[in-house]
Amino acid sequence: MYEDKEGRLIVVSNRLPIVVKKSGANRYELTPSSGGLVTAMTPVLKRDGGVWVGWAGNYEEEGVVLETLLRQEEQNLAYSYEPVDINLKEYELYYKGFCNEILWPLFHNLSVYCNFSADYFKAFKRVNRKFAQTVAEALIDNDFIWIHDYHLINTGEELRKNGIQNRIAFFLHIPFPPAETFNRIPWRLQIVKALLAYDLIGFQTETDKKNFLEVVTTCIDESEINAKMPDPATIVGKKRENKVAVFPISIDYNEFSDAAGSKPVVQRYREIKEGYHGQKIILGVDRLDYSKGIPQRLKAYRTLLKRNPQLHTKVKLIQVLVPSREDIIEYGNLKREIEQLVGEINGRFSQPGWIPIQNCYYTLSREELLAYYRASDIALVTPLKDGMNLVAKEYCVTNIDREGVLILSRFAGVRQQFKDDALLVNPFDEESVVDALKKALFMDSEEKHKRMEKMQENVRKYDIYWWVDAFLQAGKRQERGRKKMLSADHFSTVVKAMKNASAVTGRD
Repeated sequence: MYEDKEGRLIVVSNRLPIVVKKSGANRYELTPSSGGLVTAMTPVLKRDGGVWVGWAGNYEEEGVVLETLLRQEEQNLAYSYEPVDINLKEYELYYKGFCNEILWPLFHNLSVYCNFSADYFKAFKRVNRKFAQTVAEALIDNDFIWIHDYHLINTGEELRKNGIQNRIAFFLHIPFPPAETFNRIPWRLQIVKALLAYDLIGFQTETDKKNFLEVVTTCIDESEINAKMPDPATIVGKKRENKVAVFPISIDYNEFSDAAGSKPVVQRYREIKEGYHGQKIILGVDRLDYSKGIPQRLKAYRTLLKRNPQLHTKVKLIQVLVPSREDIIEYGNLKREIEQLVGEINGRFSQPGWIPIQNCYYTLSREELLAYYRASDIALVTPLKDGMNLVAKEYCVTNIDREGVLILSRFAGVRQQFKDDALLVNPFDEESVVDALKKALFMDSEEKHKRMEKMQENVRKYDIYWWVDAFLQAGKRQERGRKKMLSADHFSTVVKAMKNASAVTGRD
């Protein structure tokens, strides 16, 4: 694990890892939130101490004294929470505006959905400045600052403007687009320069890293960077040296594997299998988002049923759709499109006792989700673009009988780790998805076992804790790199591990 007794770890994310909930009349309590980042960071902070900076929500109108709740929560923790003070109007423009109407679609190669409002960018800069101020107030010498995701791209630059010289690293959880797409944003130069304020910049895949380096060379004047870089992933500028590296995020292998074998999950898994009377279950689990390729998936399933009437009553597609951002017009339109397709397919192919699609528009409990993972014969993970896609990893780890098949989009970041062990498809090519579904439905057990075992081993070896360690060790080495030009062997340990995980850190 990461060891640096000279300084603490400062984690900075859009939201704090807690949720404020009402527990009675005029009473509120904090409960832990879920997610990969919380799973990854909490054990490190528990062990080494540190600070987590983020927004905790705005509850002034309800009379919630957030500071009191946070300090009570910290009494049993080895680390502290520092909330960022953002009003709801600011958050609306910054989060729903710049983050979700500009950066999200742009970085997923869907710039047609972008709304390039200048007011959004002003709010984005203003909120990032507030994050930087909160970090600066909590900071002491030698603290290592780790900033997460696209919401906070500008936070490092704002810290530098305040004279902060600590090590600052940034990790992008979503994809980074090619130069042709990125350069459509009116503030491309400001965003690139903001990213170059970081000592270490981490991406999910080699493709993301290469896209970023290409953008830097097209946006930044040659006089500002050294053309003679010490290695292909080091940018030497007038102010600092930036290391660009790949760190594929993962999940807690042991936690998911153990939970999949727990009594409640096993019982629910058996109920699901019995309830579908031997039908082959095809599972899709997605947040409501246009990047997930759900309409394309449904159309491919429709074609499968049209061409193969012998599969009627023998298969069922269960589409779990987690509600998200319905107040954004494009998401409301997407929900209606999905509902229309489901209605059309069910209306066309249903028979007494059999409906081809079960559409679940709600969030499953954890036990329910794991039970569906175990019960499903096929996981259909077909995003148009995804940074990593942890559903694919969760499905593989919880498929402890190794009888499942993963159908995976070529445009999901996890593809670079699973490669030929998943059935790779192009979600824009309906024929490739139909062919993969047929192959998966008739695949023999021996082949299923071999494929699933390899994917499980990959996740076991390169789990969420490995991800944290690799990033923090790279950041620690980056401190030494400030004092002299980085030599190729400074990252040799992490490079070797990344190569084994089909991802290279520090260089091509």
